[in-house]
Parts: sequence; C-alpha cells; structure tokens
Amino acid sequence: MNVRRLPLRVRLVAGFSAAMLLLLVVAGGFVYWRVQYALDRGLDTEISAARGVITPLVDAAGTVTSAAAADATGTGWQVLDAGGAVLDSGGPAPDRPLVRRTSLPTIGSSTLDVGSLLPVADAPFRVEVAALDDEGEAAYLVIAVRRDHRDEALRELLLQMSLAGLGALVVASLVGDQLARMALRPVERYRRRAAEIAAGSSHLRLDVDDERDDEVTRLGHTLNEMLAALDESLDRERQFVGDASHELRTPLTLLQSRIQLARRRERSVAEHEAVLAELAVDVTRLADLAERLLELDREPADVAPPEGVSDLTAVARGEVTRWQAAHPDRAAGVDVATSDPVEVRADRQSLERIVTNLLANALAHGAPPVRVGVRRQGQGSYAVLSVSDAGPGLPPDLLAQVTRRFSRAPEARSRPGAGLGLSLVEHLVVRSGGELRLCFDGHHVSTGTATGEACDHDGRMTVSVLLSLG
Repeated sequence: MNVRRLPLRVRLVAGFSAAMLLLLVVAGGFVYWRVQYALDRGLDTEISAARGVITPLVDAAGTVTSAAAADATGTGWQVLDAGGAVLDSGGPAPDRPLVRRTSLPTIGSSTLDVGSLLPVADAPFRVEVAALDDEGEAAYLVIAVRRDHRDEALRELLLQMSLAGLGALVVASLVGDQLARMALRPVERYRRRAAEIAAGSSHLRLDVDDERDDEVTRLGHTLNEMLAALDESLDRERQFVGDASHELRTPLTLLQSRIQLARRRERSVAEHEAVLAELAVDVTRLADLAERLLELDREPADVAPPEGVSDLTAVARGEVTRWQAAHPDRAAGVDVATSDPVEVRADRQSLERIVTNLLANALAHGAPPVRVGVRRQGQGSYAVLSVSDAGPGLPPDLLAQVTRRFSRAPEARSRPGAGLGLSLVEHLVVRSGGELRLCFDGHHVSTGTATGEACDHDGRMTVSVLLSLG
C-alpha cells in the first residue's frame, strides 16, 4: 500500500501513534530493567550470604560436613567435580547438575539464571557458581535460589505495562485523531470553499476565523489575499479586453465600410489611390495602437530597469526641438523652461519616451501654450520634469484613472489617440523608481514611489515626473 495515498489525517495519527509506541517501549524497557536489577540484587545478596556459610563446610572429598547447617540457609547447593558431575547436593537443588559443563568458570565465580521467564519454567533458579581453591575432588560450589517470586513479579510487571501501554496508545491515538481533525478542519473548509470559487463563484472568500492566529489561519489570510489579487487581475484583464475591443471596433468598422463603398462601383486609378490613402490612415492608427500595447506589455514587472545616468535637461530640449522641427506650424505653442544640466538615474531611451508621450498628450488634449520644464527640487535630491498646458484639464474622478489603459474623457474620444500615452509614461516612471503626478485646479494624484515633495506649479493641467538625481 502506498502510504502517500493515505489521507493526511491518517498519516499524522499513524506517525503520532508510532512515536508514542516507541516512547512507551523504551520507557517500559527501562522500568523493567530497573525492577529486574533490584530483584536480582536481592537474590544475589541471599546467595552471597549462603556461600559464606556453605563454603567452609565443603571437604576435600566434595561432601558438605554439615548438611543441616547448609540447608538452614534456605538455598539449594551442589558440589561439582571438575567434569561438572554432582558430588553432593541439598536444599531445593535437584540431583542433576544445575549448570552445564561449558558454563563452569575456570577461576572466580559467575552468576546466571537457570530456567526461562517466559514460558514459565518448572524450577527456575538464580545460580552462582564459584571455583573452589581446595585440592581434592571438589572443584565447584553451586548456590541456587528459587526465582518463583521474582519471575512472577516480572511477569506481572510485563502484563501491567503491556495493558497500560496499550491503553495509553489507544487513548493517545484517539486524542491525536481528534487533534488532527480539529487542526485540519479549517483546511477542509478552505478546500470546499475553493471548489466553489473554482466552479465560478469568484466573489467568495475563504471563511477564516479572525480570533485565531496559527499557521492554518495565516494560510487562510494569505490565500484570501491571493484570491483578491487574482480577482483584481481578472477584472483588469476583462476591462482591458473590453476597452481594447471598443477601441479597435471603430477603426475596423470604418475600414470595413470604406472597403464596401470602394467595391460598389468601378473607380479610376486616382480614385483607388484616394481610397487607399484613406484606408492607410486607419491602418496606421491600428498599427500605432498595437505598438503601444506591445510597449506596455513587453517588459515584465519584475525585470530590473536599465541602469545608467542621463541628462534630463538635454533630453527634454532635444525632444521638444525634434517635435518643433516636425511641426513648424505649431512650434510657437511649445515653450521650454530648463536649467543647467540635470542628471538623473534613468536610461536615456526611457526619458525620451516619457517626454515624447507627455508632449504629445498635452498637444492632443490640452491647449497652447505648452510648457516643458526641468528643475531641481528637495534640496538637490530630486529632478522634476513638468509638462503643463492651458487646456480645460481633467475632473478629479478622471485624474484618478487617466493612467489606466484606454482611459479618455468623453470629449477626447473624437480626437486622435487611444488612451495609452499616460499608461506608458506611468510604466516607464515606475520602472525607473520615480513618481508620476497629475495635477489640476488644486487636485493631485500620485503614482509610483512617493517622494514626499510638495508640488510647485499653478492651477493649470500639469503632469510632473520626479526622479532621483544621478
């Protein structure tokens, strides 16, 4: 049987019971050894006293001169020759040798037990064999004490410890089973609730007991936090899919309508060129939308940003100059207010994309004049890139969500763009460890790493990026 396929509760109880059984066996063995030692020591004391009485009574012929005195010790005795044959005996000792020839000591003495404890022997003895120093036929003196009471006490001890150990093991197993059930009951409750969530009830959460603070309870809180994060992620994904579908529907529908109109009648080459030019506008918009989506999702959140130090002032001036060169008719509407070179901890490419998107956003949805500024703030700890315009700004509720993908004011939907510019800026700023602020008419919204610096601008629509100095 594969133990790993057993329920966790069964494995816990089995392991607890096995450990308890081992503990009981070790403890019982120690108690048994101590009791046996004490009982054997009492018998050895009785044998030692009898030996002191009987030894002087053994003559050279191997007989005891006073059998009555020897029997008065209450012990059995035997006198053996060098071959182990009985020369004389008395007391409860039988006529046959109590000790085998191979167990006879060459010098000194030895103690051993004759007859088994289990199964019960008819005549169990505690025996001491002593080698005699006298010259003659007598070679060994055997003193034997009956072990009936000692063996009975040990057998009773074994029985009582076995019964007590078995009872303790049963009780411990039952208690362990109840404790395992109590400990795993929340886990089973979590499992049932998780099955309901997996079946489609995503709004449900695990029922965690707030009055407890243990490993299982903390696991429940962690799982609830994970479920909330997953639910939020799914909501963002659904919203993204819905917003993307909404944004793509218009150019795709327009493309389809124009293609159908172009097929209704024959056209000249010039007319086809005009239709293709109109279609190219919509295709360009779709391509720009797809490219911006790729920019937002191309880099995972856990990827470290490129390291480096760049001059924010030079980047801002360069991007504004490039835009003015590309739009000479609107160049007067953009103003650059920069100071000395300001180096920040960010790569140049990210800074260029930030400035470009903020400038494009202000020109598309704001009104001139648009001012791009770079300054130091916070006693020289931070650099601030600000882009402000004289447009109508954003209401407070839209300020809080304008960095979300495809988020645009209702009046801005008729203008070019897909609502991805500020999302891309937020992504780049957060990746660079900076703070993005959107402010208008006294309302301020901040994302990224908070710097604690106060805003320093008027009530116009202003987007600020705060980065650490290099």
